[in-house]
Amino acid sequence: MLALTIGLGVWQIQRLSWKTALLAEIDRGEAAPAIPLPADPRPFTKVRVTGLLRQDLAALYGIEVRTTQAGPVLGAFLLNPLERPGADPVIVDRGWVPGEAPRDTTPVPATVEGYIRAPEQPIRFGATDDPAARRFYALDPAAIGASLGLQRVAPYTLVALGSAAAGVLPEPALALPRPANNHFIYALTWFGLAGALLAVFGVYARKSLKVQP
Repeated sequence: MLALTIGLGVWQIQRLSWKTALLAEIDRGEAAPAIPLPADPRPFTKVRVTGLLRQDLAALYGIEVRTTQAGPVLGAFLLNPLERPGADPVIVDRGWVPGEAPRDTTPVPATVEGYIRAPEQPIRFGATDDPAARRFYALDPAAIGASLGLQRVAPYTLVALGSAAAGVLPEPALALPRPANNHFIYALTWFGLAGALLAVFGVYARKSLKVQP
C-alpha cells in the first residue's frame, strides 16, 4: 500500500507538470492573433480560414443546458463543414443552439476565426453516437464527416470564437477552454496517505517490539 500511494502521488506530480504546460500553451494561443490555417495546426492554435460554409450539412455535438430568458433550455453544438479550395473540408463547431432551433440550409461564403481542437474518442459507458441522426457525443471529425457524406475531412475541429450577443444563434465560444488543474491537491492527498500509513506502521511496530515486563 505504501508503494501504491507513493506511486500515485508521483503520477499526479507528473500530471501536474503536463497540465501546467497545457494551460500555458492555451494561454499563449489565446493571447496570440489568429493566423491563416496552416497545413498541420497544433491544438489550441487560433486560426482564420475562408471557404464555403455548408449550412445544408449539419450535425449536433454534445448536450448542454443553458439559461435563457425563457428559462433553462436543452441544446447542443452546431457542426457544419467548411469547404476549402484545394484542401479537405474542416468541421466547424459554430456554437450552442437550442435543441429545436431552426438552422439555415443555404451554403454561404464565410471566414471563420477560432481555435483548433484535437479529435476525441468515444467515452466508454458514455452516450452513444447516432450517425444516422447526425447526433454525436464525441468530437471525431472523421465520423462526423462520414455521416454528412464527406469522403475526407481535416483531422481536427475548428471551434468558432466570437462575442456574446443576445438572441444571436449559434452562440460561439467566448474563450479557449481551460481544464481544471487539481493535480497538486491530489498529489498531497496520496503523499498524505503514504505518511499516515508510515505513522500507523510505526505505532504497530513499536507495540510489537516493546518488551513485556
